[in-house]
Amino acid sequence: MNAKISRQQAWELFKLYNNDVFHLQHALTVEGVMRWFAKENGFGDDEEFWGIAGLLHDIDFEQFPDQHCVKAAEILRASEADEELIHAVCSHAYGLAAKVEAKPEHFMEKILHAVDELTGLIWAAAIIRPSKSVMDMEVKSVKKKFKTPAFAAGCSRQVIEKGAEALGWELDTLFEKTILAMRSCETAVNAALNDLRT
Repeated sequence: MNAKISRQQAWELFKLYNNDVFHLQHALTVEGVMRWFAKENGFGDDEEFWGIAGLLHDIDFEQFPDQHCVKAAEILRASEADEELIHAVCSHAYGLAAKVEAKPEHFMEKILHAVDELTGLIWAAAIIRPSKSVMDMEVKSVKKKFKTPAFAAGCSRQVIEKGAEALGWELDTLFEKTILAMRSCETAVNAALNDLRT
C-alpha cells in the first residue's frame, strides 16, 4: 500500500481545510488508532498508509459537510494521492454520507469504518470523566453511553454495530480494542494539539 503522499504532506493538506480543534483532534486520534490496529493485526509494513487514511478521512467535513467524501475525493486527486487511499477515505462514510457508494472492502477500510464513529463516542465519554482521559476508560462505561441514544447523538450506533459485524467481532471486542488504540496515541495527540496552539 502506497498513499503517494507523505504523512507530513497529508497533515499540511488536512490543516488547509480544517481549523476547528475538534476536527484536528479527531483526525489525529483516528490516525493513531489506525496505526495501532495495523500493528496489532500484522499489517505493520502498511502502518503509514493506515495512519494517513485515518488522518485524512474527514478532510472535507468541516468546510463541505453536505458533500462529505465527494469533495474529499476531489481534494485528494488534486494532490495526486493514490486511488487506493481515496477509496479508503471515501468508504469510511458508507452508510453515513448519502453520495458515498464505495463500500469498505479491505480489512483496513472495515476498521476505519468501524472506529470512526466509535472514537467520537469514546472521546465524548472521556471528556466528562474527572481524568478527561481514555487511560482509565472501561468497556462497561462505553457500553452504558452507547445504550443512551441522547449521549453523543451524532455518533451513529448503527454504523458502529455494522462495523463490528463486518469485522466478525462482538461489540465488546471492538470497544475494548478501540479503547486500547486510543490509549496508545492520547499523549501524542495532546502534544500535537499543544504544538498547534503555540
